[in-house]
Amino acid sequence: MDERYDPAAIEAKWQRRWHERRTNTPDLRGAGRPYYTLMMFPYPSAEGLHVGHAFAFPGVDIHARFRRLQGFDVFEPIGFDAFGIHTENYALRVGKNPRQLVPRIIENFTRQLRRLGLMVDWEHVVDTTAPDYYRWTQWIFLQLYKNGLAVRKKAPVNWCPACQTVLANEQVIDGECERHPGTQVEQRLTEQWFFTITKYAERLLQDLDWIDWSETTKTAQRNWIGRSEGAEIHFPLAGAPERAIQVFTTRPDTVFGATYMVMAPEHAWVEELATHAQRGAVAAYRERVARMDLVSRRAVKEKTGVFTGAYAINPATGTPIPIWIADYVLAEYGTGAIMAVPAHDQRDFEFAEVFNLPIVRVIAGEGESADAPLAAAYDGPGRLVNSGPFTGLDAGAGKRAITDWLAERGAGRARVEYRLHDWCISRQRYWGPPIPVVYCAHCGIVPVPESDLPVLLPDTEDFRPDASGVAPLARVRSFFEAPCPQCGGSARRETDVSDTFLDSAWYFLRYPSADRHDVAMDPDLTRKWLPVDMYIGGNEHAVLHLMYTRFITMVLHDLGFVHFDEPFKKFRAHGLIIKDGAKMSKSRGNVVNPDQYLDQYGADVFRMYMMFLGPYEEGGDFRDEGISGIRRFLDGVWRTARELDATARASESLRRATHRAIKKVQDDLESLRYNTAIAALMTLLNDIKRDGPPDRWVTETLLLMLAPFAPHIAEELWEALGHTTTIFEARWPPFDPALIVEETVVVAVQVNGKVRGRIEVPREAAEEALLAAALADPAVQAHIDGKPIRRHVVVPGRLVNLVV
Repeated sequence: MDERYDPAAIEAKWQRRWHERRTNTPDLRGAGRPYYTLMMFPYPSAEGLHVGHAFAFPGVDIHARFRRLQGFDVFEPIGFDAFGIHTENYALRVGKNPRQLVPRIIENFTRQLRRLGLMVDWEHVVDTTAPDYYRWTQWIFLQLYKNGLAVRKKAPVNWCPACQTVLANEQVIDGECERHPGTQVEQRLTEQWFFTITKYAERLLQDLDWIDWSETTKTAQRNWIGRSEGAEIHFPLAGAPERAIQVFTTRPDTVFGATYMVMAPEHAWVEELATHAQRGAVAAYRERVARMDLVSRRAVKEKTGVFTGAYAINPATGTPIPIWIADYVLAEYGTGAIMAVPAHDQRDFEFAEVFNLPIVRVIAGEGESADAPLAAAYDGPGRLVNSGPFTGLDAGAGKRAITDWLAERGAGRARVEYRLHDWCISRQRYWGPPIPVVYCAHCGIVPVPESDLPVLLPDTEDFRPDASGVAPLARVRSFFEAPCPQCGGSARRETDVSDTFLDSAWYFLRYPSADRHDVAMDPDLTRKWLPVDMYIGGNEHAVLHLMYTRFITMVLHDLGFVHFDEPFKKFRAHGLIIKDGAKMSKSRGNVVNPDQYLDQYGADVFRMYMMFLGPYEEGGDFRDEGISGIRRFLDGVWRTARELDATARASESLRRATHRAIKKVQDDLESLRYNTAIAALMTLLNDIKRDGPPDRWVTETLLLMLAPFAPHIAEELWEALGHTTTIFEARWPPFDPALIVEETVVVAVQVNGKVRGRIEVPREAAEEALLAAALADPAVQAHIDGKPIRRHVVVPGRLVNLVV
């Protein structure tokens, strides 16, 4: 062994050797104990990895290496989510065509990931921009289309003038595009392709009760699905009772207090309901609201609206009530129309106050009268008032009774509604997989035959989006002009591309079969390796990516392509790394480039430092001064192995300390508490220095526990101790439960109820021995001061109390 620890030389050696010996490539077909661990794959939207990647990826790798030492055949693949708006926006910003830029970025990402020393199987990489990959993304679209789960419909969407494409609601922050702060998002009504994820809403919700995921993630998904129980109520149009406006409400107990109705301005009936006198005002208001995004409309405080001139009949009271339109009602939620109960809904109350509409109380709290005035909407418990035959009922009982009453009259029914909306997958951009359908004047919408996949993305320099809302591919005549697969006549290809979240909704299924070109998923390999055992990623993907992976998996299960309906046995969200107390950003000048630290300290030091910053599921604050302590620790490990005396026999105290360390590090690794596991390794090294010398067992145990965190130095020292195979062919050391118990305990000694001393005694010391040791303690003797002991109480292992 060299006298000094040289990370650069050691890491280059072992990364080369792992590659040459295929150390990290498991036998996918022959594996006896398959274990599939995965990190969310990166999207190449910059020139290289940032320090967040250097925190996230080693955390997954540590878990994977730990499982391998436990005897599992571990599969840890990686890939690149290289299609989509993030990557395309970066290409536009630097003035490059993404087709030329992305391979260069992926090459750099690969270099950096290899430098981190990950146990990645580089023989099973996926790239979502490769035709061999997106062929199967298009195939998945076709399976959903054939089974009625992919539909084309007109719907209001968020349009970003800067991105020049539609945005999901989650991508709009306070009315502005999350990628372009300061850019107001608009609303447009356009034809789009949707996946009907709403058909799976209840199933997506119910599975959250048992899947082993981070609670924060499950809570976010429950909130996004947003299940509401209530009633659908029919409000017949005045003068045309055969037609009725449908509303969904969670408060059918308040229907007797509905004094007006509000429809979303984009509701399909608004134009025909508007009377001649109100038509101009209605049209002007609709035009104004169309310039607002959907997210801002949810948060709007100022109440605005326009009366349509039309009326509906309240089915409970038989009274005509006016129909208004207002921006606070959204077409995408419920039916796009509400019954307004101003006495018991604050938004309705504020609207009624502005436009001088009737407010009728139908719930009275304890001690309140039916006609008590209201300064604000009352939404508390109480009894029904002004509610016809239901007056006097408790409001909770009234919900059920009134719903049943309406159902008997054909005026309503019980119903469950969800906040979740169908998934819009159309994107008016260039950089994505073309949606595999054509439009024929004779045959209508025609799916591209599976045998004709992939529909290749054409190579063009005219790829920039524009404000028209028409996709760039609509300008590539050689692409969109195509024969109809059914009749052979002239047809036009779909020119939108699919959402990048579709690419990432199934990529984990592809990894084991990445070398198969004839199927998306090899049935035998899929059954052997999936679902994923451990999935780790950022909690910013709690709703979009993770919801869509669950949906696609459920669909593929129902269609018979996979044997499971949840994609990941376990999901954990990693934390966020900040720098000097602030989130990293270029404007703050605090962005950390991993390369400079890898150059200076090496991967093992950097990996361990990143894990030592704080709990993996919480993150930490990156400060330069802490990294040198990790280097000193690894220097100490190097010296310990180098100076090992083959004839040494470890002391009993050191052996006990080692067993305690094994249990502590093992428990922490199981729970992803990497920072405290590293602290335990540092404690063990201090024990070695204090109670040494170590023997071979202690030294090798230290290396085995270190290996998941710092694999290069562990490999080098393992080889130096005479081993000829990788340390990861060895097994995690067991601990002896009898030896992890401390030999001695510290017991407090009280004199007349106050602690006057502490004694260290054998853990199993008898009462007589404890009392004798207490009386012999000089500090205790000073407080007894020769007085007789009137009484004593001994709690073995904890306390001696003397009364003098």
